[in-house]
Amino acid sequence: MNMNALPDTAPGFDQPVAVLKHCHDRIRKQLATLQKLLDHLPRHGADEQARDAARAVMKYFDQAAPLHHADEEENLVPMLQAVAQGEDAATLAMLVPSILQDHDAMDAMWQTLHEELALIAAGSAATLSTPVVLAFAERYLGHMEREEVHIAPMAKRLFSPAQMAQLGAAMQARRGIAPAPVPEASGEAVAALRKDYGQATLNEADVAADPIDQFTAWFDQALAAEVHEPNAMSVSTVGAGGQPSSRIVLIKQFDRRGFTWYTNYDSQKGQELAANPHAAILFFWSELERQIRIQGRVECTSAEESDKYFHSRPLKSRLSAIASVQSAPIDNRAALEENYEAVARQYGEAPPRPDNWGGFRLVPERIEFWQGRRSRFHDRIVYTLQPDGSWARQRLQP
Repeated sequence: MNMNALPDTAPGFDQPVAVLKHCHDRIRKQLATLQKLLDHLPRHGADEQARDAARAVMKYFDQAAPLHHADEEENLVPMLQAVAQGEDAATLAMLVPSILQDHDAMDAMWQTLHEELALIAAGSAATLSTPVVLAFAERYLGHMEREEVHIAPMAKRLFSPAQMAQLGAAMQARRGIAPAPVPEASGEAVAALRKDYGQATLNEADVAADPIDQFTAWFDQALAAEVHEPNAMSVSTVGAGGQPSSRIVLIKQFDRRGFTWYTNYDSQKGQELAANPHAAILFFWSELERQIRIQGRVECTSAEESDKYFHSRPLKSRLSAIASVQSAPIDNRAALEENYEAVARQYGEAPPRPDNWGGFRLVPERIEFWQGRRSRFHDRIVYTLQPDGSWARQRLQP
């Protein structure tokens, strides 16, 4: 039984998700050693190789595995629960109970295996329970696969650099490792941040004659590339004093008529659009090194369209739309929750669409497609609406 392996270099705690994956890889190696012991012991007994293997497995699952479980239970999972929304929150709600149950079950099985391995390590026994080893390995392998398919990618998508640093620091503290000093932020450090683009090009000969067709093609590519929230866009409006303001909203429809989102008409953006019905929206898809800038006038959707979309929303979202006087101040979160509970009691399962809630549609007059290129020599092609309803197309300098 060959227990030798080349040393594997562990990632640094500045990459905490990679550290967790490294822990999984080490667990897989220990599980493989356990299963080799099942074949080795009947033939060779508790010889030197078996004793060394038993000690190695015991060392890992006694010392390292509990730290890994604590990383997940005390840091990774609570941090994800604090930031996850929508489908991510639903995925966590489904997975977290099974993750915790796995930890308890694996800990219980390990107690049985620990007693057997301790006897093997001492050379006083040569028996290892096959059913427990197989169940232990199966439970661990399934557990790690679920985390690698769902939890790790979610953390990479949702955590900011500061949250990654927080997770890494907590993992270091748990292991008694002093975290590396974090350099102070400075203007020079910010100025040095840069990424060179070079995935694709944007040429006049390749783009569609109509910008909505071009937007559709790019949006479909963003979906295929699994861009994080490709429907998220920045909406910029202008207040009465000429002060611009921006916020991220989710586009819910686009077609020849324009680009549609839904909101409270009494919100800040609603009031600003009522006074000045012009806006700009921006899509930025970093994974594809692309952005799309759209300007135009804004109109309200019909009551029928607003009703249709409102009643397609999840119940809690409909209740929230009624309970929240969007953009208005409130004393605290508890007061907000009380408003929600009152609305839920009043309307139950069938809340009506409020008169001040509905859709805005930006009717485009200018659409610019931007493709990142090397050395900041980007491609920019802009479409401008003409009086006859056609679109003029022009390349802009970066």
